[in-house]
Amino acid sequence: MIAIRLNLLLLLADRRGATAIEYGLIAALIVIAMMSALSGLGGGVGGMWTNLSSTAQSSM
Repeated sequence: MIAIRLNLLLLLADRRGATAIEYGLIAALIVIAMMSALSGLGGGVGGMWTNLSSTAQSSM
């Protein structure tokens, strides 16, 4: 019984897992921000390529 309590106390005192989870959450937030920014830019770039294509077709 003492060994179980000792192991539980050691697990509660260990902060490496919490740090890894925090870094994972930060990385996930950065990826979500990048995806939303790129999706916002995607529509403008798509319109640019459509405009370029129609200009090239009309000039030929």
